[in-house]
Amino acid sequence: MKGQNSSQTQIARRGDGLSPTDLSLLATPLDFLCADHLRERQVCSVIDWLALSASFDPSAARTVLRFVNEELNIHMRDEAEDLFPLLARRCPAEDGIARAISRIRTDLDEATGLLPGLRSALARCLDTGSGLTPEDRQLLTRFAGHVRRHLAAENAILLPIARARLTRRDLQKLSRQMRARRGLSPYAETPDAE
Repeated sequence: MKGQNSSQTQIARRGDGLSPTDLSLLATPLDFLCADHLRERQVCSVIDWLALSASFDPSAARTVLRFVNEELNIHMRDEAEDLFPLLARRCPAEDGIARAISRIRTDLDEATGLLPGLRSALARCLDTGSGLTPEDRQLLTRFAGHVRRHLAAENAILLPIARARLTRRDLQKLSRQMRARRGLSPYAETPDAE
């Protein structure tokens, strides 16, 4: 029973991916990034549903727009400005981190390039009450595909290496920078990620 309650508490802290990531997880920044990845996967499912649905769902479109306008850029900055440079400094060449980061950046760049079209298509449908065009649907599908590919590489390669290579000081710095990016004050001390 005790293990089950602890497990339920962890799931509650990490969230269901349907709402923004719990900011208390910033104390353990790698856990926060994992939870943010769950959030991204859930939003990709909503995007896929919009792309395949026979009728346009305004509520789902607003969920996606809120995510891409309010959360995604901050998450991408967490990685590009903080996590990736920390990993590049800490990892020996045999980890192959430079190649992995390059591959992830390529998918991030592709997804970022599709964002204006995604925003425009969803906003147009919300404003006019029209449905998505076949081109809009294809763009949404491509966007979700790029996001999923970068998430797979981050979850399978980067985060396990980060847990092995980043120091306590690195994690404290990562936490401070991620909190500052969100307008939050730093913690007195950040616990180890593990």
